[in-house]
Amino acid sequence: MVHLFRTSLCVTALVAAAFGAGNVAHAANGPFLAHQALYDLSLVKSRSNSVNSARGRILYNFAGSSCEGYTSEFRQVSELDSGEGKITLSDLRSNSWEDAAGKSYRFKIETRMNEADAGRVDGSAERDGDHINVKLKLPAPKNFTLDGKIVFPTEQIQRIIAAAKDGKSLLELSVYDGSDDGQKVYNTLTVIGQPIPADRTAAPDASTSDEHMKSLKRWPVTVSYFDRESQQKEGEQTPVYAMAFELYENGVSRQLVLDYNDFVISGAMGKFDVKDSKPCN
Repeated sequence: MVHLFRTSLCVTALVAAAFGAGNVAHAANGPFLAHQALYDLSLVKSRSNSVNSARGRILYNFAGSSCEGYTSEFRQVSELDSGEGKITLSDLRSNSWEDAAGKSYRFKIETRMNEADAGRVDGSAERDGDHINVKLKLPAPKNFTLDGKIVFPTEQIQRIIAAAKDGKSLLELSVYDGSDDGQKVYNTLTVIGQPIPADRTAAPDASTSDEHMKSLKRWPVTVSYFDRESQQKEGEQTPVYAMAFELYENGVSRQLVLDYNDFVISGAMGKFDVKDSKPCN
């Protein structure tokens, strides 16, 4: 359970599924919004009574353009109290770049637990015809190939928004994002709800009051992540974790809910700042 809470999988999944990435600009038929967002984390419930409390913050920065590609910087600092003085502190950091066409992806992920040495993943992936070439520097040098049908985080978000605009309610994708040791692929199932009009706002936060966001509709989205290797061997299974959020047309997300099976964490947007972005020449 603690492993799920600390894993770098959490970092890349949040970056990909909750905060958006480059190709959203094209899927949304408008400029993707460069921004910084701060989310306050808190415990919603503990199903197994193994977690007494949880708190933390996520800081996310996004910048770039369809010409130069898109960069994201993400940091999540969390404290998990399991009772009887058992406190787990985690510090997760991720930096990534992806070109607008979804062909190239570079990533660096650092995961630190309590006073232990940080775990690091550093690598890149290039799409080449019907396969993807992955080169890892850390945790150990390794080259391998993946099925070309697998998508990177940017294309995952692009397809979610495109499916939402087409009125679809379900989307299945296999996603590679550099999680864990850089060799994991996850099957995802996305459930998309009915669009929420721009003038309907429940539980307002820093995003709903921003002038850039007031005219945009959004969709309630839930993305469930499954271990692809286990699913191929065992068939149906429960997700490793699931994420729910409201996704705007420009890729910004609000009202995060992270479900790790044993416990559920919410992420309320506490701060939202729009950043200047350079248009393509």
